[in-house]
Order: sequence, then structure tokens, then C-alpha cells
Amino acid sequence: MRPRQPNRTPAREKSPATILPEFFATAPGGPGLSGEIDGFGTGADGIVDGPAIFRGQRCGVACALLSQETMAIDPSPSITDFDRQQMAQLAAWTARQLGTTRQTPFCADVVETGTGRLVLRRLNAVAAEWDPSSHAEVRVLRATCKKLKTLSLKGHTLYTTCEPCPMCMSMALWSAVDRVVFGATIKDASRHCRQIYVPAKTVAKRSDMTCVVLGPVERVACVALFEDERMQAMMKTWRHAKPKAAPKS
Repeated sequence: MRPRQPNRTPAREKSPATILPEFFATAPGGPGLSGEIDGFGTGADGIVDGPAIFRGQRCGVACALLSQETMAIDPSPSITDFDRQQMAQLAAWTARQLGTTRQTPFCADVVETGTGRLVLRRLNAVAAEWDPSSHAEVRVLRATCKKLKTLSLKGHTLYTTCEPCPMCMSMALWSAVDRVVFGATIKDASRHCRQIYVPAKTVAKRSDMTCVVLGPVERVACVALFEDERMQAMMKTWRHAKPKAAPKS
């Protein structure tokens, strides 16, 4: 008779959700989406192309750790670990833009809901484009629709460092994203710049379109973007700036 083998419980392996933050925290270049993201696939206007980022070596290794099952986002109205991770990465990347010519506390991602794949990222570019509608959310949704050649972004989630204003939330509804996940609240932002006091969830509820709105997520990190000394100095000019005369044609 074969001797009875003792019960052995295999050591529990770390989940990808645990590995990923540790990987980015310890890899060269510091925490963030990837070490190459600052200069790889990024233009002067803060454009980040998802596929370009994923060609980066570090991000490629990290993403290989994540299967579609672990990256998948539950479509139910609840905040997931992936939501927190994605928002933390977005806030960290946005923080690295402070002190540059494109610094802003407002940044937004469009991510595939089912796989967690980053499609596009955009910063606010109101001043750079002389366009009051060039909010980060509007820019990234427009660009994603053009990139994918579609009028519907069903199957995608919008992540943004600040709760969308009514214009941006309306854009999210018209583009049919599944979910909107935000960091800082409108009230948080109102301490530093002008806001329209209509919550994103209220805009969604008053439409006949379906979109789950979740937040705040990683609120402390996103509020810190507004409170950075460099951003504070710039926002003072926003509050006191006089309209510039239109250039002569």
C-alpha cells in the first residue's frame, strides 16, 4: 500500500492585480503606466495613443501578466480594483505633466471595458486650442470615435481625473460609453476654478441613455493635482485673466 501523502497546500501566487502596482513601483522610471510613456506616443498637446504605449517594453511585460479574465471590468455599478489601479495610473501620469507647458489637472482615458486596454488619453487643451469645449473628456471621446471610425463607444469606459461637467457628461452619454469613473469631484475642483454645479450622475439620470457613473475614485491623488504649487500659480491666472483681443486678420 502506498504511504499516504501529506496534504500540501500550494503557496498562493500573487494575483496580477497585486503584481502590477509592485512592478511599476520598483521598475526604473518610478511608478506610473510605463517608463516610456512620458516621451513615447505622446505629443506636445498631451496626446497618448494606447497602442503606442503598449509597444513600450515595461508596459508590454506588465500587460502580459494580465489575462483578459483579470483585466475584465464588472459591468455592474460598482468600483473595482482595476478602476482604482487605472485611476491611480492616470493621476500619476497627469502629475508628471505638471511643470511642463501642457500642465493641467484634467486628463481622461478611454479604456476597453472588457479587456482593460487603454485606447487613448487626452489632456485638457482649452488654452492651447483656443476652444472652451476642449475639455479632456470631450477631446478623448472625439479622438476615440475618429480612431475607431464609430459613433458608439459601447464596450468602453471613460476614466477622468475630475468629475465631468455637464458638457463632458453629455458627450459621454452621446458616445454611449458603458461607464464613467472619475477622481476629484466638481466641488473639489470648484475650490480652484469655475464649475457648473450639476453632478455627472444627475445628468445621466435625466437622460434616456444608460451609463454607470462611479466616483470619486483615488480622490486624494486627483485633488493633489489641483493643489500642486505649480498648478495653483497657473489657476490664479485663469481666475484673473482678462480676455485677449482677437488677432487682426
